[in-house]
Amino acid sequence: MRSASTEHPSGERPQRPDAPARNTPLTALDRVPWGDIQDSTGSAAAIPHLLTGIAGGDADAARSALDDLRKRICQFGFVVEQATAATVPFLWELAKLPQVTCRAQIIRLLQNIADARQWESTAAVYPKLLNHRENPVVWERAARQAVRSRRDELGRLMADEDGEIARATTELARSLGA
Repeated sequence: MRSASTEHPSGERPQRPDAPARNTPLTALDRVPWGDIQDSTGSAAAIPHLLTGIAGGDADAARSALDDLRKRICQFGFVVEQATAATVPFLWELAKLPQVTCRAQIIRLLQNIADARQWESTAAVYPKLLNHRENPVVWERAARQAVRSRRDELGRLMADEDGEIARATTELARSLGA
């Protein structure tokens, strides 16, 4: 017995009802085991909520969420955590979305992460740090690499009509040697 054709009349495949919309930001958040990794407060389980708050559109709420996120993944502007590298792709995604109200601040956070050398500097003086099971030098390197891996997106952001975003991106590009 033949089944009925499931072809969509327009020739396009219909979206599954449970599939996220293509333009919906942060659709991959659930692919990261946030509860299993650490930020500066302990479990990184709150990071998806903060990222969603940044994407939300309300400027005050977004700025508050970004401030909290910064404290969790790049304390003092130079101390990264285990969850930092996992968070970076979402920061890049948010920095590109015109509806996000704190894009320049996100780009500056990416620059802070790219410039972070706190754990490496500490390990140079105290090499025993490298022997810990949870090695923060590895986290720092992974976070920097996560920023560098998306540097091909700099051109689009440097050309942004918002001068603050263009300036912040130019500074990030300098940090990355791009």
